[in-house]
Amino acid sequence: MDNNDILIRVRYALDLKNRDMVEVFKLGGIKVTPEEMPKMLIKSLEKDEEIPADYEQIKVNHKTLEAFFNGLITLKRGPMPVKEGQAPPVQEKPDHINNMVLKKLKVACQLTTEQMLDVLDDGGIAVSKGELGAIMRKPGHRNYKECGDNFARKFIKGLSIRYRGKND
Repeated sequence: MDNNDILIRVRYALDLKNRDMVEVFKLGGIKVTPEEMPKMLIKSLEKDEEIPADYEQIKVNHKTLEAFFNGLITLKRGPMPVKEGQAPPVQEKPDHINNMVLKKLKVACQLTTEQMLDVLDDGGIAVSKGELGAIMRKPGHRNYKECGDNFARKFIKGLSIRYRGKND
C-alpha cells in the first residue's frame, strides 16, 4: 500500500469530505489547496498500466502523510496543551509507515486495545493482544513487530465498517 492509497482508504473509512481533508492537513501544518486535494486522492497506477492523458496525481510522501494524521488527531481530540517549560514533542521519521498509521488512528479515534481488536476482527483478521502490542511498540524494542500492508488494510477496512456501517 502506498501513501496515496492509505489516504484514500482512511478518508473513506472516516467519511471525510475534501474540505475536511484540507482542514486536517492545515491542522497538521501542511497547506493543501482545494484544487490539490482531489489529485492526492488518485490511486497510483500499477507498473504496467498505461498513463491516461488526464492523470494528475500528487504523490503523498511520508512527511505529508504524518502531517495528515497529526492534523486528524488535532481535529478529533483538540490541540495538545503545552505545559510551561515543556518542549514540543519531537517527530521521529517513521521506520514503518503502517505502524505509524495504526498508532495515529488509535489516538485520533480514541480506541482502546480491546476496541482495536474488535476493529481488526470486523476487518477480517483475528489477532491476539500480544501481537497488537508488538505492532504498537517503538522500533528497536525487543518485541517490536513491523505491521504489514494486509494488516493495515484490514484495520482500515474494520474502521470503515465501524464508522460507516458498510462491508465493502
